[in-house]
Amino acid sequence: MALALPSIDVHLDAHDLHEQLTEDARQGLIAPEKWIPATWFYDEEGCRLFDEITELPEYYPTRTERSILAERADAIAAASGAATLVELGSGTSEKTGLLIDALERAGTLKQFVPFDVAGPTLSDALDRLAVSHPDLELHGVVGDFRRHLPQLLDASAGRARMIAFLGGTIGNLNRTERHDFFTTMRDGMTTEDTLLIGTDLVKASERLVAAYDDAAGVTAAFDLNVLTVLNRELGGDIKPSDFTHKVVWNELYGRIEMRLQARESLAFHLDELDLTVFFADGEEMLTEISCKFTPEQIEDELTTGGFDVVDAWTDPAADFRLTLARPCSV
Repeated sequence: MALALPSIDVHLDAHDLHEQLTEDARQGLIAPEKWIPATWFYDEEGCRLFDEITELPEYYPTRTERSILAERADAIAAASGAATLVELGSGTSEKTGLLIDALERAGTLKQFVPFDVAGPTLSDALDRLAVSHPDLELHGVVGDFRRHLPQLLDASAGRARMIAFLGGTIGNLNRTERHDFFTTMRDGMTTEDTLLIGTDLVKASERLVAAYDDAAGVTAAFDLNVLTVLNRELGGDIKPSDFTHKVVWNELYGRIEMRLQARESLAFHLDELDLTVFFADGEEMLTEISCKFTPEQIEDELTTGGFDVVDAWTDPAADFRLTLARPCSV
């Protein structure tokens, strides 16, 4: 039997990535409260470190979501009835295999459309899937969901779809960004489509902080790696040892915040921006937010964004939740 030949649409090449990093760094590093988007964690080393994070004892989200999928994938497939599975931020597409298998058992799946910012990772995943699922139509899309959702929705149109956004990644957006995401998705979907959202649920702050500040220091290395990315891509002379990884639970916004804190007053230069950046002793740069949710909040945000909740599934400890929703008919 001949293997299915994957196709890939590229909306974000190396030049585009570099231009976006340049713009993000220029804006974020001169802001009164410095920031850099979490997108830039994920170079080759960052991807390797994140894979290591997902196996740490403190980091429960990945294995908990996987356990829900292992138990409930057939129910999700039945409720969706999708012929096309689209995954945002697919990475290696490993957890998605549970959904692919369930939709194939249901007899509905014809196509898988993974969407990711990392082209090489996406290509490798498609090659593996072409071997393990030779009859499945595979169509990858390289892009940034901050910019390219309309192109993804156009590329995957034509069949009933389930669009999966797993891993709690929706929590990396603030509330305004989440509303924009939901309304953009709704505008590009039909009432035959469904949206599957993975969300981390609110729990004891001590446990949340530990998940992002593990004892082995892997998450600290992951956080500090963004400085190496800035050095390499923008001609920087940053010393990562001048910063320390810091994690706080922001009760007001219901989110974990990862920050890099200067150990002392310092300055570094980015040649490509012709920019010198100054940090005061103890000054912090925000590198990631990870919002946590109550079930009521998830449903309220989906409703406000134009969706009806179809069903939801959680683990016995109520640590994590998968919510399936469908665009409102009116």
